[in-house]
Amino acid sequence: MILESRIWDEVEVGQSAELKRLCTADDFYVFAAASGNLNPVHLEAEDGDGDGQKEAYAPGMFVASLITAVLGNLLPGPGTLYRSQSLRFHDRASAGEELCARVEVIEKLEGGKLRLKTEVTRISDGALIVEGEAEVFAPKRHLKFDALEVPGLISQRHRHFEKLLEAAEPLPDLVTAVVCPEEPVSLDGAILAAEHRLIEPLLIGQPDRIMAAARELGRDVTRFEILPAETARDAARMAVQLVNEGRAGAVMKGHLHTDTLLKPMLDKNTGLRIGKRFTHVFVMDVPGVVHPLIVTDAAINIAPDLETKVHIVQNAIDVAISIGIEVPKVGVLSAVETVTPAIPSSLDAALLSKMAERGQIRGGEVDGPLAMDNAVDLAAARTKGIRSNVAGRAEVLVAPGIDSANMLAKQLAYISHAEGAGLMLGAKVPVILNSRSDSPMARLASCAVASIHYHRLLGECP
Repeated sequence: MILESRIWDEVEVGQSAELKRLCTADDFYVFAAASGNLNPVHLEAEDGDGDGQKEAYAPGMFVASLITAVLGNLLPGPGTLYRSQSLRFHDRASAGEELCARVEVIEKLEGGKLRLKTEVTRISDGALIVEGEAEVFAPKRHLKFDALEVPGLISQRHRHFEKLLEAAEPLPDLVTAVVCPEEPVSLDGAILAAEHRLIEPLLIGQPDRIMAAARELGRDVTRFEILPAETARDAARMAVQLVNEGRAGAVMKGHLHTDTLLKPMLDKNTGLRIGKRFTHVFVMDVPGVVHPLIVTDAAINIAPDLETKVHIVQNAIDVAISIGIEVPKVGVLSAVETVTPAIPSSLDAALLSKMAERGQIRGGEVDGPLAMDNAVDLAAARTKGIRSNVAGRAEVLVAPGIDSANMLAKQLAYISHAEGAGLMLGAKVPVILNSRSDSPMARLASCAVASIHYHRLLGECP
């Protein structure tokens, strides 16, 4: 879009211009971040006035700013400077409504100034939202500006995780064996999830260390059951025992090594095996992506063979269904999107795709090999001539091995500002694997996914 200015001599009384704008909840979050106005009545996720409804009313000055867009873009255009603006508000606008901002020149003043009538109306019913008058300095010279030079913005909200929390909080608290929450970060994650009614934690470890961590946090843990265990190995074994006795429906990793946590789970006689390989998923909330994105396996299986990849894919499909993806689209990644004998991952991808077609993998659509670009970008898939329901639309990304999966997940987290909920699947119960660097939202989301998945498998939620 090329913007051109009009100098004072070129403007005539009666000239008008208008712009239309669809208001979104993301607009209001961006405005809140830029202006510092964090009034909750303007934010979609909040009930700002206590009426039980989440508002997302447009901030008044956001609506008024649409007038400035007309002045600065169209009439008089680039180079315009404000002298004054009066505003009278008549109604409220909300997210999802389309507004029209209009200005009309009503007087040419000395000194290169213009007086304009300004208004913003709602298109659906013509309601007047705000009106007033502006006095501006017209541009002193002709300017031409390419609007494409202004970078776009992605609102760094995690709406998918917010929806998962909403889905999980009405479910019964998931009794969770928390193994070695003996330092502040891991203990705080368990307490936070309990406060959100996601889990009922059973704290396993050395009581004095757990209490010391609680004091450091300034938290009260006396309302939780603390089960003494002298060592991390003892705590991990106790967690497995609690699951086998039916006292716990999930396990959460605390301050111990993952291999120490998993060793008793893998015991052939007393462990948590159910005939599946243990696999890991990151359920990721990536800003700008319209659905949750599942990345697997980034933590458990180092160089999975074809048989292990079958379990990786099936476990990922199962959890994707639990979080509301009816028929998950699974993209099996490789360096190329063609079957290439010199690239083993492309052969595995093709075999997994065929196995799903034959019903050996159930519940989702599987396609591969796909390169990363044509797995997630429809235009890239079409450019390469790939026609499938998965290409460009993948909701599950299956990486060739742990190194590529881990790098992909961390790239999404640290460059694309995603949050990741980490779970181990394939055991009798979900195993929540949080990292020390996880944000509170990621920790809550891990518990939410575990709860939703557990209760769906029990038939207690859709």
